[in-house]
Amino acid sequence: MAAEPTPDRHADARPEHPALTTVLGDGDFEITGRLTQASNATFVGQLRGEDGDVQCVYKPIRGERPLWDFPRHTLAFREVAAYRISRLGGFDVVPVTVLADGPAGTGSLQVWVEEDEDPAHPLVDLVPTKKLPRKGYFDVVEGLDRYDSSVSVIHADHPLLRSMAVFDALVNNADRKGGHIIGSEGRVFGVDHGICFHTEDKLRTILWGWAGSPLDEADIAHICAVQEGAIDEIADLLSDDEIEALLLRAEGLLAAGELPLPGGGWPNIPWPPF
Repeated sequence: MAAEPTPDRHADARPEHPALTTVLGDGDFEITGRLTQASNATFVGQLRGEDGDVQCVYKPIRGERPLWDFPRHTLAFREVAAYRISRLGGFDVVPVTVLADGPAGTGSLQVWVEEDEDPAHPLVDLVPTKKLPRKGYFDVVEGLDRYDSSVSVIHADHPLLRSMAVFDALVNNADRKGGHIIGSEGRVFGVDHGICFHTEDKLRTILWGWAGSPLDEADIAHICAVQEGAIDEIADLLSDDEIEALLLRAEGLLAAGELPLPGGGWPNIPWPPF
């Protein structure tokens, strides 16, 4: 498997976590399993290189299901673009992700994240509505379970999760489910960014707890860093219109000075939410 070099911009400031520091280079990729619940062909396996084995997730372009609102055969490029923007802005919420030639052709290759979330304090949870409010959590959406009992999706009031919410607003993430959020070694990661960067507003997320809250200095610094370097960083992955839309979203967030509110005309919560 031939992989593109992992970008090392600002490498000295990279947080210490294998999902952010591992370099994905050349090696032989051996598929060991498949994630059958994924919408597109998604495989797990080992990238065997000179420096040892790395567990990865591999999504070949030929395994992407067509979508009515996204150009065909572009999801892998969006996965890589999300990683690069995450690194460029200093969000560091996306594991190292590169384009690679694998057993099923070119696709995205992402470092596997080992989850070690505290089950007593999950980042995202589904709970009976009658048990709310829960200290330290936002109630996002309510619904009915199969027994017609009221249940609620909640997420933690966690600073790293909040940073992910800013990142999602910037990249226009159309699918931030609870199952796409992973806690590991004190950090928070997001996966499955194949349907980001659309030119139209398609933000769908369960992270609405901070909607309308002011951007802080760190948020502004992250967004400004993306503004300054996005064109060079992702010009080989997205269309000119998509990059322009990204820059306009950055400008809009800075002008508003706050995280966006749920809008109308487009579902604001992904389905299913997990």
